[in-house]
Amino acid sequence: ALFFERVKGSPFPALSNIYGTFERTEFLFRHTLKKVQKVIELKADPANFFKNPFRYASAPFTALSALPTRKRFGAPILHGRTTVSQLPQVKSWPMDGGAFVTLPQVLTLPPGSRNIMQSNLGMYRIQLSGNEYLPDKEVGMHYQLHRGIGIHHTQYKESEEPFRASVFIGGPPSHAFAAIMPLPEGLSELTFAGMLGGRRFRYVWHHGHLLSADADFVITGIIRKGEKKPEGPFGDHLGYYSLQHDFPVMEVENVYYRKNAVWHFTVVGRPPQEDSSFGYLIHELVKLLTPQEFPGIVEINAVDAAGVHPLLLAIGSERYMPFRERKPEEILTQANRILGSGQTSLAKFLFIAARGDSPGLNTHDIAGFFRHILERVDWTRDLHFQTKTTIDTLDYSGTGWNAGSKVVVACCGDKKRELAVTLPDGFSLPTGFHHPRFALPGILAIEGPGFTDESSYKDGELLGKDLERFPMDGIPMIVLCDDSEFASATLNNFLWVAFTRANPSHDIHGVKPFTEHKHWGCRGPVIIDARIKPHHAPPLVEDKKVKEKVDRLFAKGGELEGLG
Repeated sequence: ALFFERVKGSPFPALSNIYGTFERTEFLFRHTLKKVQKVIELKADPANFFKNPFRYASAPFTALSALPTRKRFGAPILHGRTTVSQLPQVKSWPMDGGAFVTLPQVLTLPPGSRNIMQSNLGMYRIQLSGNEYLPDKEVGMHYQLHRGIGIHHTQYKESEEPFRASVFIGGPPSHAFAAIMPLPEGLSELTFAGMLGGRRFRYVWHHGHLLSADADFVITGIIRKGEKKPEGPFGDHLGYYSLQHDFPVMEVENVYYRKNAVWHFTVVGRPPQEDSSFGYLIHELVKLLTPQEFPGIVEINAVDAAGVHPLLLAIGSERYMPFRERKPEEILTQANRILGSGQTSLAKFLFIAARGDSPGLNTHDIAGFFRHILERVDWTRDLHFQTKTTIDTLDYSGTGWNAGSKVVVACCGDKKRELAVTLPDGFSLPTGFHHPRFALPGILAIEGPGFTDESSYKDGELLGKDLERFPMDGIPMIVLCDDSEFASATLNNFLWVAFTRANPSHDIHGVKPFTEHKHWGCRGPVIIDARIKPHHAPPLVEDKKVKEKVDRLFAKGGELEGLG
């Protein structure tokens, strides 16, 4: 972790990279993780208690002892007050629109309620400065589709009550983690924070706002129901800038801090980053809930290296008609369930396989999963598109803000092919296409001409038509890109390029394509056009001067030599 004692323009120190590795994150919660897992196991299947009562004997007490508790006197957070401009003004990327809170815990309650168990705690980024925000009086609040605060916002628009919100920064690490945890219905984020932290979530009511007693800072205010202001740009976790858009504004009332307060922040960017540890721990905690939430699904993986929502891998169960040839049937039903539920509905590319084809298959062995799919896929049958639908707010590959398409690749059956790692004899490419390189067995990255306008969508069709000349069965997937050397250099590069830069309805082409009764497929390799398009958000590029300065600190003779 990095502790900054002297922060420019602020009297408060700052701390980053608390969750910098999976091992460190597990260490933070080493005393409570197993207890929390037991509670979640019981939530997934209460019958487990009767099957193994000794294992789960402590679980009900773990949950009960973690219920939030009100602190009436001496709440640490009431030590002092400050202003927004005195807080550390963290700007991570050169084109960011201002300073942001990058580990906020935003708490709201529904109209007319002071019941803390009805609260929503979520991590919605907060812009502290820049754009049209009045200094020390306003901050921007960015929240996306499928976030709980949106329900409260809708309720307040129909109410005369002011929409109060409290933004917590710092405090026990379990509190930040609870703000991003996808919890099952009926389990409060604050109860979860208490369980994971090994101590009840302590709170205090002050001037009509609920404050976390143990946070380092709390910003309180009122969200203006009918007003929005430009928020962003912001370098986000897909590895691109989230562009400027209108979002709600919070009118700041107070900024509280505790004694010896430390500002917690993270740097968001192309994965893997510090927030990758959140995804890892979430998977460890909720993997047993997957079959309950998605009947028939054995395992899912929202792939961090692809920005989470652009790519989802799943293993389902194919049990329909076991007496005949195996083909995708039940896993299509399961895919629809995945795309119809909460956060997983934001998946853009969903690859789903059947457990029975390979009992050892694992969605977290990404290269192995793609090998399994590509050895079996039938592109005439296994592609299923959803067009003109919603996608992740941060994904600019579609046709508009939150607008784009999805594709399901549902694969089941016996192995059909050996995957190639060499090109067919005499292989050549049409003018403008060059540098073919294998990213993985059976996956070929090809550099294409720059994408300039609508006519460039034809490039994928042109490439597909030309490749009809060659036997390509061992190369079932081609990625058309701007830099094939980069795209093929590592697995993470391939995942990031292929799935963050493509809109399935517009950017999937094929060799020998056809449309039959509204079903699109191809009889040769599928082609994914993953070139950068003019409407895409710009990728994050490090500030060269800042990078050189940091490199000097960690170089031989530097102040941090040996720590890098």
